[in-house]
Amino acid sequence: MCTPLALGWASFALGAGSGVAQYAGQRQQAKAQAAYQAQSIAMAQRKAAMQETVAIMERQQQEQAVAQEKGKVAKKGEAVQATATVAAGEAGVSGLSVQALMDDYIRQQAGQVAALTSQDKLYALRHGLNLEQIALASQQEIMGLDRPIDKPSKLGLGLGILSSGLSAFGTYKSLQASARPATIQTSMGTSSYMSDTDQYSLPARSPLLIGKR
Repeated sequence: MCTPLALGWASFALGAGSGVAQYAGQRQQAKAQAAYQAQSIAMAQRKAAMQETVAIMERQQQEQAVAQEKGKVAKKGEAVQATATVAAGEAGVSGLSVQALMDDYIRQQAGQVAALTSQDKLYALRHGLNLEQIALASQQEIMGLDRPIDKPSKLGLGLGILSSGLSAFGTYKSLQASARPATIQTSMGTSSYMSDTDQYSLPARSPLLIGKR
């Protein structure tokens, strides 16, 4: 037969065991959540790096295209100058007329180069803004993923065990009270229960021991 004390200790053991199991489960859940969070952040960082790489490659292609166009303009100018010089010599045109023709073409050539330079500057500006947008979007995504994780504390575990102990003590006292009537009738009269000594007092010199702990 289980005594109140034994039942109290059993209640404490069950409560403490439940608290430890809950602590272990919460700790495992926090670890899994942290691992998933780290994996998601790493994927977001890789995505941003890939987007930046694509943007840089696109910018390099633009620079090459502009350089090629400027090269074509320069070669065309050289060809025009050579052709005009030969034609002027064959036709007997004066050098001043040839120079005036070349000056006009040089102005046109300068306008084409200036337009290509302006276009390249716009490409560079758009590239810079694109990189900033990629970085900002990545930062916002990572901030959304990097949220605080609720981790169980040892202090909470200790308080839980303490609460289980208090509950067990309450169970023990309750069972003890139900097992020990406040008064009993004996052949010598009425005896009262003394909780401090777990004994019954009698109107006699020696107390009657009832189920001492």
